[in-house]
This record gives sequence, structure tokens and C-alpha cells, in this order.
Amino acid sequence: MLRFKLNNILIHVTGWLLFLVFPVLFLSTGSKESGAWILLSSPFYWLFCLTYLTLFYFNLWYLIPNYFLTKSYWVYGAGVAVLFGCVFFLQPFDKLLVHNPRFQEQLAAAARQQAVDSLKAATARSNDSLLRGPGNKSLPFGPLPHQDLRMQAPQAKPKPAATIWQHSNSTDIVSLFLFGIIIALGISMRTVEQWQTTEQKVIKAEAEKVNAELSFLKAQINPHFLFNTLNNIYTLSMMNSPHTSESIMKLSNIMRYVTDDVTQDFVPLQQDLDCIKNYVDLQKLRLGRKTNVVFNVEGEVRNQKIAPLIMMSFVENTFKYGVSKQTESTIQVKITVDGNTVTFECENAVFERTSALPERTGIGIANTKQRLSHLYPEKHILDIKENNGAFKVKLILMS
Repeated sequence: MLRFKLNNILIHVTGWLLFLVFPVLFLSTGSKESGAWILLSSPFYWLFCLTYLTLFYFNLWYLIPNYFLTKSYWVYGAGVAVLFGCVFFLQPFDKLLVHNPRFQEQLAAAARQQAVDSLKAATARSNDSLLRGPGNKSLPFGPLPHQDLRMQAPQAKPKPAATIWQHSNSTDIVSLFLFGIIIALGISMRTVEQWQTTEQKVIKAEAEKVNAELSFLKAQINPHFLFNTLNNIYTLSMMNSPHTSESIMKLSNIMRYVTDDVTQDFVPLQQDLDCIKNYVDLQKLRLGRKTNVVFNVEGEVRNQKIAPLIMMSFVENTFKYGVSKQTESTIQVKITVDGNTVTFECENAVFERTSALPERTGIGIANTKQRLSHLYPEKHILDIKENNGAFKVKLILMS
């Protein structure tokens, strides 16, 4: 946010520096007597600059936010009309143009040239009268001394000093045109700024929504997973199994991972693999001989990161639907690590659940897909198939 404000200030400063420099470049002569310093010391130059500077920020900071953006268009139009009248009366560009050194030099040169032309015309008329003879009533000796243009100064007659508040009868079209540009530029900048602010709020709201959804999904994962695991340990304890203490230790490791590490969006891959292995080992403790579990991890695990419990949801689903007490079955889980790409594959037979108890709803595949879309946008491939009583999942995660 601070960087955005600094960039905005830099744009304003640069724009106004260019606006202040242009009159100096185009209106000053560059000579020592009438150069840029004379123009900069002219009150008409500062009248021109301060007029548009005041108009721009008064429109940008007061009229637009208070009336234009609040849809009080009539009040805003009245304010703009008042500003238009001020520019029409002040005529900042015409006064700057007339009272700048270059324009004064051009007026002086034009006056001198006009005097020379008038002198030449008077001399020609005098010579013509001499050639006509004594019947000519014209003066034989040219213009009288008080009419001799050579006796006059080659500059225009001095005019009384102009004031800032003096208004001429002509219309300052350039000033009015610049006024329209300033008003339109202010509206455009404020509209774009308003649009950017709204867009940032929308992006922030979407980010907060995503974080809330992920937190909610994780909250769904943890109780569901822990509930199933505790049921397994309860079964082992009822059977007086010697593996009960071992299963409690594995559950302790899983709980530490779930409560401490899963709070982050991404965790080290090795921690997630350890959690899956502990879970598979816990499931093996309760399974009979009719279920064969094959769990393999291939590739080099280094510093890769992964979203926690993404693969666990499919592993849990595999043990939930791929185990039968009457029929032999095989559950296969394979994880392949290739650089920053992790490929997860699992396969199990699908058996009908015959339990009379109502099935508890977990996160399900739909919620897992939602997490993938949030955490791996366009960086994952999920392929789920169910053919001939076999359920297969292949997930590719790219980081």
C-alpha cells in the first residue's frame, strides 16, 4: 500500500514538473536579457501555473469525492461551471502569451517593420509628387517634420501596465481547452483510483474467503481422521492386542503433525509421508489376513513442499471402502517423487458397506478437489476412475 502511494506521488510530481517546464521551453527566447528567468519571475507565469494546479486538486480532492462519486451530478456541474467562469475571467494563457519576453520581442520587431514600411511608402509618395510638376497640390518636400516617421520611435507606443485581474474582450480558447483537460483528467484519475481500490478490496475479500475455506476444510479433516483412528485403537484395546501401545505412539505422532504442522498451507513432504506411513501402519494393526496392503515411496525426498493431508484424504478413503471381512482384497498406495513433482497413485476394490450405523460424513473427494483448486491452481492433475469394481486415483502435484 505504501509503495502504491509513493508511486502515485511520483506520478503527480513528474506530471506537474512537465506542465511547469513547457511554458518556459516554448515561450522564453533563451537570450540573457529576456530568458527563462524573466519568464519565471513574471506574475502571469505563476497565475497560469497556480490556476490549473488549484483547479486540478480542488476538483480531484473535493468536488469529485463529495459530489461526483456520490452521484450529486447537479451540484458537481454547478461547481465546474463556477470554475469555468473563473478561468474565463482570468484568461491565464492569453496573459502569459502576451506578457512573455518572446512575444514582446515579436511585437517590437513587427512595430519596427511597420514603421519602416510606412517610411518607405511616405518617401515614395513624396518623390511621386515632385515628379508631377508645379500643378500638384501635394507638398513638394515630403511630409512635414512633425509627420516624418523617421522622427518617431520604431516601437509601438507604450501601453499602461497590465494587471492580473484585467480582462480583455477576447476569448481565451486555449485556457478553456486546458480547463476541460484538467477536469477530465481529474475524473479519470479518481475513477481509476476508485476502481483499483474496489478491486483490491475484492481480491482481499477473496483471499480471506479462501483462507477461511481452507481453515474450515482442515477443521473437517482433523476430527474425521482422528475419530477413525481412535476407533481403531479402541478395537485393539478391546481385543487386548499387544500392538495397542505402539498404535498409541503412532497416533501421538500423527496428532502432533495434525495440530502443529497442518496449520500451514504447505509443509515439508517428508512430514506428510511420515503421517501417511503411520496411518497405514495403524490400519494394518486392525486388518485381518484377507487384506493385503502395499505401500511404496519411490524417488528422492529432499526439501519439497506439499499441501498437508491432500494425499491422506485418498488413503483414508481407500481403507474406508476397500476392506472386506469376507473377501480378500488388496490396497495399493504408491508415491513417486521426481524433483518438484509428486505423483500419488492408489487402487482398491470397492465393497458395499453393510453397517447399519449411519455413515459419518468426512471431507470427501469434493472438498479435496476444492483444496486442490485453491492451493494448486493449474498445477495439479487429478484422475479418478472406477471400473470393474476397482477404484483408482492418480494425482500429480507440481510445485
